[in-house]
Amino acid sequence: MHSKDNSEKNNLHPRNLHRNRYDFELLISNCPELKQYVSINKHQIETIDFSDPKAVKVLNKALLKTYYNLDFWSIPANYLCPPIPGRADYIHYIADLLAETNNGKIPNESTVLGLDIGTGANCIYPILGNAIYNWSFVATDIDKKAIENCSKIIEANPKLIDSISLQQQTESRFIFKNIITPEDRFTFTMCNPPFHSSAEEANRGSLRKIKNLNPKDKKVNAPVLNFGGQNNELWCKGGEIAFITQMIFESAHYKSQCLWFTTLVSKKENLQSIYKTLKKVNAVSVKTIDMAQGQKTSRIVAWSFLPEQQSITWKF
Repeated sequence: MHSKDNSEKNNLHPRNLHRNRYDFELLISNCPELKQYVSINKHQIETIDFSDPKAVKVLNKALLKTYYNLDFWSIPANYLCPPIPGRADYIHYIADLLAETNNGKIPNESTVLGLDIGTGANCIYPILGNAIYNWSFVATDIDKKAIENCSKIIEANPKLIDSISLQQQTESRFIFKNIITPEDRFTFTMCNPPFHSSAEEANRGSLRKIKNLNPKDKKVNAPVLNFGGQNNELWCKGGEIAFITQMIFESAHYKSQCLWFTTLVSKKENLQSIYKTLKKVNAVSVKTIDMAQGQKTSRIVAWSFLPEQQSITWKF
């Protein structure tokens, strides 16, 4: 076994299972194909090349099998491959948010229903939310192929069949419309919005990410295929702020049908505009939760239209 360093990821949520370095011996024992991608770096620590999409995909498979009891997980080429530790963090912070109106206790019943906006082909938030807290989910996306792949993952893991349902958003300009029906009652919504405003900007972002992972590689001048994700996963007209603004305005139509609406916000400079929009729609409660992973900082903005009294009596 090679050295482990607890300090590396201690800015992850305290309940996150990935705060220590990856235990590659354990991961390889559960997913032997990972072995070919593991090497020793200059600090004598086992690692993989995080700019290699195939390596990251197999690492994800190993993590999901080892820590979340998932028998099968795969994504098609060119789709976003999510980093599991950061995705798990979002789930844990939502759990803390729900505990605030549940006498400090995290509700871990299947009656907790989350709505994942833009689940992608990976279905990662519903998978983690169900594995960690036994929650149920509706997962949506505008991409038919992404939904079809999520369906394959769910069918290959029988325990997910009754816990995750899928719905394609057929009108890309809408977020909640067509998805939330009059009889629906969601405990929370969550979203990792496309944060670039154009394909060019998304490409520059992917390049920057790869160069950060390989600072000495002078040959990096085009994004690696399937490192970045599909267009709709990475960018939309107007970027992150336009997407979140639309989401907030739409959420006002479903005030009593959801306890907490939430979204990731990657760009700090967008916060003031988001707060203004939330004021316009008369959100009763607004919270900003800081998240960090390595050098990257992000945050969750959560809002509710329910008065505190109603929040406390919300049935989980």
